[in-house]
Amino acid sequence: MPLSLSKSFRMKRFPLFFSLFAYSLLLLPFMARAAPPARQRQLMDSGWRFQVAAPTDLAHASAVTAWRFRPGLPSEAGPMTAADLDTSGGDWKDAAPKQDTFGGRVGFAWYRTTLPALPTSHRVLHFEGVDDNATVYLNGVKLLHHEGWNDPFDVPLDGAWKTAGSNVVAVLVENTSGQGGITAPVTLGTQSAAADFSAAVYNDRAWRVVHLPHDYVVEGRFDPNGDASHASLPTPRAWYRKTFTLPASDKDKAVWIDFDGVYRDSKVYLNGTLLGEHPGGYDAFRYDIHRAARFGGVNVLAVSVNPAHHEGWWYEGGGIYRHVWLNVASPLHVAPWGTFVSAKMPEPGADGAAAPATVTIKTTVVWPPKMPLGNYQLVSRLVDPAGKTAAEAAVLFLYGQAYKPGPGQVPQTLTVTHPALWSLETPQLYHLHTEIQDRGRVVDATDTPFGIRTIRFDAQKGFFLNGKSVKIKGTCNHQDFAGVGIGMPDSLLYWRIKKLKGMGSNAYRMSHNPPTAELLDACDKLGMLVMDENRHLGDTEEAKSSLTTPYSDLSELKSMVLRDRNHPSIIMWSMCNEESIQGSPQAAAIFSAMMKVVNANDGTRPITCAMNGGYDSAVGITSVEDLQGINYNPGSYDGFHAAHPNMPLYGSETSSEVGTRGVYGPDTFKIDGITYLGDQAKGYISAYDLHAPPWANTAENAWKPIADRLFVAGGYVWTGFDYKGEPTPFGWPDINSNFGVMDECGFPKDTYYYYQSVWGDKPVVHVFPHWNWTGQEGKPVDVWAYSNADRVELRLNGKSLGIQEMPKNGHVHWLVPYAPGTLEARGISGGQVTATDTVETTGPPAALKLTTDRTKLTADGEDVMMVEVDVVDAEGRIVPTASNLVTFTLSGAGRIAGVGNGDPSCHEPDQASSRSAFQGKCLVIVGAGGTPGRLALSAHSPGLQSAILPFSASR
Repeated sequence: MPLSLSKSFRMKRFPLFFSLFAYSLLLLPFMARAAPPARQRQLMDSGWRFQVAAPTDLAHASAVTAWRFRPGLPSEAGPMTAADLDTSGGDWKDAAPKQDTFGGRVGFAWYRTTLPALPTSHRVLHFEGVDDNATVYLNGVKLLHHEGWNDPFDVPLDGAWKTAGSNVVAVLVENTSGQGGITAPVTLGTQSAAADFSAAVYNDRAWRVVHLPHDYVVEGRFDPNGDASHASLPTPRAWYRKTFTLPASDKDKAVWIDFDGVYRDSKVYLNGTLLGEHPGGYDAFRYDIHRAARFGGVNVLAVSVNPAHHEGWWYEGGGIYRHVWLNVASPLHVAPWGTFVSAKMPEPGADGAAAPATVTIKTTVVWPPKMPLGNYQLVSRLVDPAGKTAAEAAVLFLYGQAYKPGPGQVPQTLTVTHPALWSLETPQLYHLHTEIQDRGRVVDATDTPFGIRTIRFDAQKGFFLNGKSVKIKGTCNHQDFAGVGIGMPDSLLYWRIKKLKGMGSNAYRMSHNPPTAELLDACDKLGMLVMDENRHLGDTEEAKSSLTTPYSDLSELKSMVLRDRNHPSIIMWSMCNEESIQGSPQAAAIFSAMMKVVNANDGTRPITCAMNGGYDSAVGITSVEDLQGINYNPGSYDGFHAAHPNMPLYGSETSSEVGTRGVYGPDTFKIDGITYLGDQAKGYISAYDLHAPPWANTAENAWKPIADRLFVAGGYVWTGFDYKGEPTPFGWPDINSNFGVMDECGFPKDTYYYYQSVWGDKPVVHVFPHWNWTGQEGKPVDVWAYSNADRVELRLNGKSLGIQEMPKNGHVHWLVPYAPGTLEARGISGGQVTATDTVETTGPPAALKLTTDRTKLTADGEDVMMVEVDVVDAEGRIVPTASNLVTFTLSGAGRIAGVGNGDPSCHEPDQASSRSAFQGKCLVIVGAGGTPGRLALSAHSPGLQSAILPFSASR
């Protein structure tokens, strides 16, 4: 706590000490500031060994068949797991594996058995399947909690095994629907030390070396019998291992490891000791490693991953798919996520001039149990976007007043007289440099980026940023991409944000989970508003909550807020998405508890969620939240606004138009009563803005009601990019969605240019479809054009086909008898041609063309660049119907990180050195190695002229 003792206390109790203390304060400004401390934050992404887990192979194996069971509750764990519990009568009954003991009942039951003796160590109890979830105890000791039905798992027993006497296993089984119980065989046996992947002595040299971020599920092969919602890919368990050293000098320091994200159900071991288990797949977590670390020696980190139990209904991947960090700090240090910076200022006026900003800093300091007496100073220095000090403050401490081991929060306030504002156009960032000093010597230091800006949601006029009305032009997005799945490198995250900004988007919804921190960094630096979203309503790890969902923990929500609260891009916190109980008082109670957590750790942004119903309830979530998000249903905007005139409103999920890039026919067919144009056998939907599922809207029909209503703050389109899984409206053969404004490779669909015309500020005209319709001569082709010009003229081979007035937020179209040649659209405003676009009849494929937005990479093993591969004719024009197979070779220190083509029903592997073109295009992701030098990507296809792209990598 800051120094604030009473005068009488100072003079009567410690006169000499305080005289010395005051003298030392006088000397502080003249003391030479020490060099920055040796706080380390070391990236641990390289050199991991990886192996998909093989089926459990046990020695001394015996089947465990005789069980006793009775219905029960988790609160009975004490008596139900006691070794001496009598289960011979009462409500206890016999049970055996494969038996449905629930009979459709939803709830819990306890199972018990006594295990036979085993003469050796590495004892394991193998469950082939439990329906749904299981918590396993041995001799009253909780050993493991497993989520997921009919999913094999192992329970190591040595930690609670009695070498003398009986060993009693108790299993709490939860059933959520249908049949339930221990639904598959259970086996007891021993596992050789050589097969213990968590052991430090295990020989992993035969395992594959991988670099994080890593998604191994995307490496699998598509299975027509697999879960189409999750991309028809298998989700096996797997292991990662990494060897690293710790100097002996770190023994007396704070040392911990951060995992930014593991999907999912991870168990982390250090030198064979279990550090902890973390079921969640979307939140960051950390472990102190002192109790298992070998200081001055070699350490082995082992991580088991089991992605079989899904949290969502889309492709979720599997593996250590975000960064891992080793942290070393002084015992006295700023806590992880322990710095919170917020700025308040009057909203700028019409001239945009910024008034002075009051910056509030709250720093959580970790005080170790044994701290020497001393004078400690917390120094906070604000550094402006130009690198100059904007303000500085210091707080003095006297250790021993009221400090106890653990964290303590220190408040400070500073004033920035002429703040540089963070905005969409000029996303200027400050950073806070924090130091803990001991008599001028720097003990610890951290840096925290932040921004200064004002946000306001007005129930009548929408959203304001820095006093300026801004329509939210957002997209929802999942966290996977072609070639790499959920393991997206940082540079790919930045690339995606740039692609979205290129179509005029200014907002990004993190659907439906907290993102990787680097994605928020990209939004901060590039100027993109963010709807940051929690995964679940309440504590549940399930896809949806229920009326009995607990909300006593909320640790994942707290982690999200603590980690993300300094990002200026975030303008709202979203608690959940489309919960079935959203209109109930139970949901309102859960939501209120969540709001308390958010406000206690932030309090600077409104709190909301995405609702597809229940917002007309007087007792549901709407009754307690700050902002109303409505998914789809634009027809409800007016009614809601009339009923809730003081509640700001926005479209939290809009459109869900479906379409496949470059497809315009040829067939019509019906799915669920909806008529589609496309190719049903191939799983393609026409790219015309004509099609949406029954619960959704086309792009135009979704945006017009938002654009026409000032009180609707804006909306988030579902989705910016296609993503794996959820192959609406098809199942197999599709393995990814059709919702994206761009396909899974980031290649624009035609709707991209619709948004560019209604969201952007540069002149736009876009004409489609392509003009390769051999055999269709004389037959009418439906030609569309998007533009923000007043009128559009269409010309075919130089002849005008007429000029049409461009409807606001709409499109124009003509039926044009097909004739080979050039089709041109001209946007006209004020009598002048402001933009043109053409499509031409091409020749046959003749060559390959490689295009990228950069030719220099950082040689860090992580940097990547996107390379567009086009199949072109002899005149260099993209052949829009080409499907040639392209093979890639890379020379130099680098790798082919993944491939894709945007075809929703292509079953070629994402991790490969070749890919077929789809509608004339495919993509290769090239990754840098760890060595600087020159590299070259070559593309080859039989009968086509090859292409070579030279580039370089440097430190």
